[in-house]
Amino acid sequence: METIIAFLVEGTNLTIAGFSALCGISFIGSFIAASLGLGGGLLVLATMTLFLPPTVLIPIHAVVQIGSNGFRAFLMRRDILYSVIPAFAIGTLVGSFIGGKTLFALEIWVLQAILGVFVLYATWAPKFKSSNPGPAKFFGCGVFGGFATMFVGGTGPLVAPFVNAACKERQQVVSTHAALMTFQHFFKVILFGILGFAFGPYIPLLVGLIAFGVCGTIVGKRVLDKLPEKVFRIGLQTILTLLAARLLYAAATSYFS
Repeated sequence: METIIAFLVEGTNLTIAGFSALCGISFIGSFIAASLGLGGGLLVLATMTLFLPPTVLIPIHAVVQIGSNGFRAFLMRRDILYSVIPAFAIGTLVGSFIGGKTLFALEIWVLQAILGVFVLYATWAPKFKSSNPGPAKFFGCGVFGGFATMFVGGTGPLVAPFVNAACKERQQVVSTHAALMTFQHFFKVILFGILGFAFGPYIPLLVGLIAFGVCGTIVGKRVLDKLPEKVFRIGLQTILTLLAARLLYAAATSYFS
């Protein structure tokens, strides 16, 4: 077993303990995202910061999220709100391209602060929650999300309020959010590849992380199907608030350090 794991982590500077911890978090993160809609991706990203260098963190996290979100979207494909995907995908492509061009020219704390404030507003503003976002709003969300994701990695909390406002049932919220995030991370991976990032040495590690993420998604969907709608909405609102607070704290810490 150790020989197999040693092969999986070759070229990544990870220990067996680090590999095991990341696989475990990949399972837990996918479980949380499948049962409550989001939160798992940022948990995985935060854990990765303990084991992977900053230069590889965001592109590797993006590939893992493609596996987790992509499988969740496939598993729940009948529930996806397909009408919002084209506008969001085009917006994400535009935003990711702009973000790739300015990747080293913007301080991360600025984006973290903007994201945190917007997520809080979109989560609690009655007018926003009662609205039904159309293609124009999802295009704008895609542009800003695609731009921001090149810097901060996990922009699920930015997209979630739009999806929450547009969808009527919890299964639709989770599946649509997963589909949109799959597009966003996919474009990001392509741009990092164009910018010269070498994914090759991390392929065995990524296979392990994605496999554990798939297992977490399967278990999480079973929980989602049994979860009352009201409990799901309250849980999603709570997670969004906590994630927004985390973004604002990270922004303040970076600014004053």
